[in-house]
Amino acid sequence: MGILNFFSNVPAAAAPVPEAKVDKTYKRLRIQTFIAATFGYALYYVCRLSMGVMKQPLIDAGLLNATQLGTIGACLYWAYAVGKFVNGFLADNANIKRFMATGLIISVAMNFIMGILGVSAMEGNMANTTLFICFAVCWAINGWAQSMGAPPCVIGLTRWFPLRIRGTFYGFWSSSHNIGEGLSFVFVSALVAGLGMKWGFFGAALAGILGVLLIVFFLHPSTESKGLPSIETLSGEPAQPAVPASEKRAEVRRQQATVIRNPGVWILAAASAFMYMSRYAINEWGIIFLQEARGYSLAEAGAIVGINPIFGLIGTVFSGWFSDAVFKGDRKYPAFVAGILEAIALALFLFGGPQKWVSIVAMVLFGIAIGVLISFLGGLMAVDLVPRKATGAALGIVGMASYAAAGLQNVVTGLLLDGHMKEVGGVMVHDYTYVSWFWIGAAVISFLLPILNWRRKRPENV
Repeated sequence: MGILNFFSNVPAAAAPVPEAKVDKTYKRLRIQTFIAATFGYALYYVCRLSMGVMKQPLIDAGLLNATQLGTIGACLYWAYAVGKFVNGFLADNANIKRFMATGLIISVAMNFIMGILGVSAMEGNMANTTLFICFAVCWAINGWAQSMGAPPCVIGLTRWFPLRIRGTFYGFWSSSHNIGEGLSFVFVSALVAGLGMKWGFFGAALAGILGVLLIVFFLHPSTESKGLPSIETLSGEPAQPAVPASEKRAEVRRQQATVIRNPGVWILAAASAFMYMSRYAINEWGIIFLQEARGYSLAEAGAIVGINPIFGLIGTVFSGWFSDAVFKGDRKYPAFVAGILEAIALALFLFGGPQKWVSIVAMVLFGIAIGVLISFLGGLMAVDLVPRKATGAALGIVGMASYAAAGLQNVVTGLLLDGHMKEVGGVMVHDYTYVSWFWIGAAVISFLLPILNWRRKRPENV
């Protein structure tokens, strides 16, 4: 019961903010919440993607192979998928500050433990099979913890920002993915290259601690929790029907049930699932692809793949604003164009040849496209279809499908790579032909599926 009380939603503040200070207080706390959600979630990502940097060092050290690494990665995504669904529903009724901070604390702990395990294995104090099992368990726990990050952020945005600018700030918030990925690929890769393998996990853990502090001090659960009027009152939107406190949970559950029955949400969840296959193909395997297929060093490969999230900022930051300002909140056309661009960029990266500039251009285009798609297919298009009080549920469904697919991609990729080897210069290396077509096929399906939603009307007052 004590745990439930700790995570329970924050009631309205006993002392309301004086009317003369409402506007100034609202704007100050709103921007604090936005900053905490954006940079706090970015540092969540650093604790999630450390394994992507570690693949080649672990293989080179003879500790794990591609199939084992794919399985470990899948453990995170499958746990994340279930957790995203469960925690999306729980977060609608939770204290989002405590909820999000707890998840990142657990993620930091798992990265730190895995750093210790890696050091022990390197020193010969742990068998490879034992390391594999321990890594899989820790990474699965990390996956569940990671699922506690996005729902509080999205819920916070819906509670602090009016409908007319929701897409704009959702797009800005979605840049947290890119910031976190960039830090992982560039910062963590540089740490590993300069200071050794163990720093892939220790460095991520230190970054996560900074994220916890941001969340604790600057993420605010709702306008009412700080003594302000509701977001509908502050923004001049039609007021939601008053619901007695005793019936609020039941009302949230009713609205969540409508989300589950909404076929448009499930279509977007399937589209996001295929998009996440291609997205995490690059995030998880892009660095090792450049090392093995193109002959780049770890630092070079990390820098090139790190271009992707940097330019992804352009896609995420401008996607919401552009669709709000130009298409009046209609996301389908920019999402379709971005999907085509993603498939083209992926084909250029995988089949464009060994020239470094080709890989760089591919990552620029891929980053812009995936930035738009993360914002739209990964959440905003589904959030647009559901009531404000059930946004966590919509995000949970999309997240469950997305990360179940990301986990499947990791296993299939590992099996395809270990199952198709070729000899180059007397050395057996992975053949990326089959896995490349698998990744591109997923990208194509992801932008075709949302066409099924094009005639679906957006409900009013959501």
